[in-house]
Amino acid sequence: MFKNILMPTDGSKLADRAIIHGINLAKALGAKVTLLSVVPEFRMIADESFAMPMSMQVKQRYEKEATARAEKKLATISARVTKAGLQCASVVMSSDLPYQQIIEVARKRKCDLVVMASHGRRGLTGLLLGSETVKVLTHSKIPVLVVR
Repeated sequence: MFKNILMPTDGSKLADRAIIHGINLAKALGAKVTLLSVVPEFRMIADESFAMPMSMQVKQRYEKEATARAEKKLATISARVTKAGLQCASVVMSSDLPYQQIIEVARKRKCDLVVMASHGRRGLTGLLLGSETVKVLTHSKIPVLVVR
């Protein structure tokens, strides 16, 4: 049925629960696992009265440290996937639009299912913050399994 399952994570406890469900599903189906972490892009707020002389160094340091944290988290998850006897690939990307990267990685890596968490935000919080899960559900052409 499903041969390659994409499991995006933001490192939260809820995302970890989705990963556990995804690993169990992949093991039951004999599917490969593709892990994804999308690191937010560096943003510096400045105006004409303020300029940070070392902004390029700060940006590079942020990108290096954020990517290293994401890779470390994915390595831990990858070890769990491998221990379950499954093939695993990991991808770290940088973007302020994680849902687009989730969909793009699923397409490029030929994933046929996305297993991801939903934080279940409702009301004004859900409206203002939006939900990457809802955006993936809305824009993806492949099935999405949502874990709450």
